[in-house]
Amino acid sequence: MTWFTSPYDWWISPLAEHAFMRDAVLAASLVVICSATVGTWVVLRGLSFLGDALAHGVLPGIAIAWIIGANTSLGALIAALAMVGGVNLVKSSSPLPDDASIGILFVGFLSLAVVIMSASGGSGDLNRFLFGSITSVNQSDITSLAIVAAVTVIAIASLHRALLLGTFDIDQATLAGFRPRLVHLALLTLIAVVVVASFETVGSLLVFAFLIAPPATASLFARRVSSIMFFAIIIGIASSYIGLTISYHQRSAASATMALTNIIMFFVGITVRSVILKQRSRAVHP
Repeated sequence: MTWFTSPYDWWISPLAEHAFMRDAVLAASLVVICSATVGTWVVLRGLSFLGDALAHGVLPGIAIAWIIGANTSLGALIAALAMVGGVNLVKSSSPLPDDASIGILFVGFLSLAVVIMSASGGSGDLNRFLFGSITSVNQSDITSLAIVAAVTVIAIASLHRALLLGTFDIDQATLAGFRPRLVHLALLTLIAVVVVASFETVGSLLVFAFLIAPPATASLFARRVSSIMFFAIIIGIASSYIGLTISYHQRSAASATMALTNIIMFFVGITVRSVILKQRSRAVHP
């Protein structure tokens, strides 16, 4: 109960006394800004499985780049774009439903990464790419994340109307002069960029958690897209801080603890929403 009886020592002291904790919170917050803004559209468009596939689809590129001594971010970007291209190719040339084609590519890319890394004796590095090293970020990592966050916010703001119409009325989007397929491809590319920019610091597991959980939680209470994005960022940052602090005190894996905190927040949101709806129902029908 120290977190309750001594709130300063539990919640504030680690941040005040350790620079690596401040850097970790800042890096996680920048990842949240990227992933929550893009993730809002992932949730609204029902692309969660595709987001998971992209988050893990970077791994073969990382594995190959690691083996040959090349830049792992470049390898991740190439793999992510290959996944995006593969999804669109299978979707346009196969009668399979979207989730089946995505699942095939997802399993294929992930299996290829495991085979490459295990054959080269680098399975430990594969774990690092999956779970990241949020407590080891440096100023260069933070600067890169800040740039990607700014680019992502600007891109999403520029595409807002096209994404809005394309999500809820694709015919109206076409009549308005937008190109829904091109906009969809741009969204997939943005997801890939966010994943690539974040995997070395927070790992692909946490990137996917931030893509889905905070926007899903925010959508339980908000209706406007802008409101969902805003509350998703707040929820994601709060979950990051809570999870990172718990990880510091309990010596648990930082990224996994933050991811779990995001999921717990979602279920807390469901519970709160259910209580509110029941109270409203009783007020209307006493």
